[in-house]
Amino acid sequence: MSRLIELHEVGRQSPWLDNLKRSWITGGELARWVERGCRGITSNPTIFQKAMTSGDAYDRDLAELTSGGAGTEESYWHLVTSDISAALSVLRPTYDASAGTDGYVSVEVAPELAHDAAATAEAARELHGRIDAPNLYVKVPATAAGVDAVRTLTADGRSINVTLIFSLPRYEEVIEAYLSGLESRSGDLSDISGVASFFVSRVDTEVDRRLEAAGTAAALALRGRIAVAQAKLAYDIFRRRFSGPRWEALAARGARLQRPLWASTSTKNPAYPDTLYVDNLIGSDTVNTLPEATLEAFEDHGTVTRTIDADLDEAAGAVDGLAVVGVDLAEVAEVLEAEGVAAFAKSFDELLETLAGRATELTA
Repeated sequence: MSRLIELHEVGRQSPWLDNLKRSWITGGELARWVERGCRGITSNPTIFQKAMTSGDAYDRDLAELTSGGAGTEESYWHLVTSDISAALSVLRPTYDASAGTDGYVSVEVAPELAHDAAATAEAARELHGRIDAPNLYVKVPATAAGVDAVRTLTADGRSINVTLIFSLPRYEEVIEAYLSGLESRSGDLSDISGVASFFVSRVDTEVDRRLEAAGTAAALALRGRIAVAQAKLAYDIFRRRFSGPRWEALAARGARLQRPLWASTSTKNPAYPDTLYVDNLIGSDTVNTLPEATLEAFEDHGTVTRTIDADLDEAAGAVDGLAVVGVDLAEVAEVLEAEGVAAFAKSFDELLETLAGRATELTA
């Protein structure tokens, strides 16, 4: 049994692949990842930028779209929806076999909409209409506006992947948006689900930078500990919020959990173990979305054992210790959210520019 399959069957966690490109679909690589134990796929503008600017896999479609009068952004969304639709077909057996728990493919709304709740909701509805598949997740960033959009979309009956979550208070808001959205609907709720993507490694990158600037022994002792600690506390919030009378009333109507999804799980600091953000975050009703290098590392030497709710007091102590050494975790979250939105917007804009130039070359 592969470790990825063991992770799901023993660890009760769903490993998803954090990458997508056309050559994997046409060449069978994506199907092989599914056979090895991957149970879902996530994408974002940066992933598509890398896919569409490497090689010529998209040239034929781009040339045809351009010759047919499509603009650059229209062509982009056509290429994206084509890849997402093909990936959805590959994952559909997983979706069916898991009764709708796994088998999802995520696609993100345009990053320029991150601070416009109404436009985000409309874009998500358009994507759900354009890609009509039950195992589609539309990704909405967890900005203040995005949280409002999540509430609206859940009330509409849409399944959403809430991305770019960096703090415990914002995670609480995301959960509340999901629960209140479900409560505003009547009847059966079993056709709605969601994940809340809590970003991990980027937290350590930013916090470590500040700890090293502080330079004290107490500060340096916290390096490499905060991302995992905060994720463990997020899981504790998840277990508390999805229990008790309020949740039980929704579950009685078929409501599904909004599972925590650990995102940004490749290790950025080479001094840290390459499976740091997998081995230490294993627990039931969770998802871990990993780039292929981290998946390979976990397959080779990862450890499958429940760790997500171990040493909670230690995790809380580490997070509380940040204030003592002068690191403001709320400010860290604000910086990371702004950087995350900006990075996706930059990838999106650069990709459109590249596609425009390539379209001109192909039709010259």
